[in-house]
Amino acid sequence: MRVCLMIEGQEDVTWEQWTALARACEEHGLEGLFRSDHYVSVRGQIDNGSLDAWATLAALGAVTSRIRLGTCVTPATFRHPSVLAKSVVTADHTSGGRVELGLGTGWSAIEHTAYGFDFFDTGTRMDRLAEQLEIIHRQWTQDSLSFEGTHYRTTDLHALPKPVQQPHPPVIIGGQAGPRSAALAAKWGDEYNTVSTPPAECRKRKQRVMQAFEEAGRDPASLRFSVMTGCVVGTDRAELLERAASLLRRTGSSDDPESWAASQDEAKLVGTVAEVVAKLRALEESGVDRVMLQHLDHSDLDMVALIGREIVPAVA
Repeated sequence: MRVCLMIEGQEDVTWEQWTALARACEEHGLEGLFRSDHYVSVRGQIDNGSLDAWATLAALGAVTSRIRLGTCVTPATFRHPSVLAKSVVTADHTSGGRVELGLGTGWSAIEHTAYGFDFFDTGTRMDRLAEQLEIIHRQWTQDSLSFEGTHYRTTDLHALPKPVQQPHPPVIIGGQAGPRSAALAAKWGDEYNTVSTPPAECRKRKQRVMQAFEEAGRDPASLRFSVMTGCVVGTDRAELLERAASLLRRTGSSDDPESWAASQDEAKLVGTVAEVVAKLRALEESGVDRVMLQHLDHSDLDMVALIGREIVPAVA
């Protein structure tokens, strides 16, 4: 089981905090640092700011040396695919070949309206995602690209430089393993990511994506399957509740820490070290290869250290 940190970058994470989080991941043995790609708080906190995801990752690539860096996930609605492909290649070069692209349809109507991005119905967003995946993949791997789709087109495109990673940076496609996203993962993806999913459902979703791989003529064993889910962990119950209280204050919640911790479902990695390790092992048994631990109190570097010290070795 590989362990990464996942930060909700739209919740007022400063550049100083990004560098501190990245260095903590490097120092304490986590595999990578992933971030959401939103421009507006998903909690409705209008005073929260967001640095651009790919500009942040490109900059972090230059000040780190080991960890993987990527999005979980970038909306296809934010950027033209040629621009996105170029941004990822730039971050791939600044990092020396350590970036990964998570790509999805986009879902938050509020931020699309606020920033003037077109927000289409689900079917259209899936169509646009499919075209983006093809353009990005071919832009990275082909000498010349001409593409004429319903939503995008390129003409005699010679996109240089190519990525450092060969044949290309890993592509992560997310969802609930429905037929369309599973088929797109089988055609263009290297990893499938699902959100806050308990072990039994993870097993079912992975099987559906593996079936799509087989139908597409790809080896199902080559599929990497990951989960992004919330994580609050303490060395003991008292520290767990202290962290829960800090998180609740940060998010403006009046919930009681004890009640909040007890209300978290089995898909969330909330508990003592021993409890979280047991949950991770159950996920691994269901076919999960990697977890992105959603760390909402991004100023808490001690929890990152705890994850690296106690959890990463226990599930390695």
